[in-house]
Amino acid sequence: MTDQAPTAESETPDIPGKPISASRTTLSHIMTHADTNLLGTVHGGVIMKLVDDAAGAVAGRHSGGPAVTASMDEMAFLEPVRVGDLVHVKAQVNWTGRTSMEVGVRVLAERWNESTPATHVGSAYLVFAAVDADGKPRRVPPALPETERDKRRNQEAQIRRTHRLARRREILELRERRAADGFED
Repeated sequence: MTDQAPTAESETPDIPGKPISASRTTLSHIMTHADTNLLGTVHGGVIMKLVDDAAGAVAGRHSGGPAVTASMDEMAFLEPVRVGDLVHVKAQVNWTGRTSMEVGVRVLAERWNESTPATHVGSAYLVFAAVDADGKPRRVPPALPETERDKRRNQEAQIRRTHRLARRREILELRERRAADGFED
């Protein structure tokens, strides 16, 4: 027996894992003139909103309730999207922590009236935090990779998490050093 007080973690029973395929989803949307930027192509912000919407649906499905966007990183725009393109936003959970999860998103576009294959136009990784009715973090089920691709994505997500945490730690340390040296930012 130890003298440590029980933690919320030790009092919470283990949550059974969920297969990644259980929450995978695709959101499709046809792009119109209302979605364009000054160059006449679809505005990056429109694509980012679709990415966040699809990722949020996946995070909510996987966690079994509300989940909020904590961060978006590595949003890459590979090709322009045009008016008349049918955009498919494919999302899945890649990794889960205790209360957070990384969702990977792949954006494809195809002409609405052609039978040519869809083109990969963008990718992003988002981190979501599961929250309860009071906005407090809540536990999420572990993500259970089913395929070799799922396992690779899970491993890559762990690397990205390590980099995010290291970057945050270094930035905080820099700010502390600057404050100690008398700089006000």
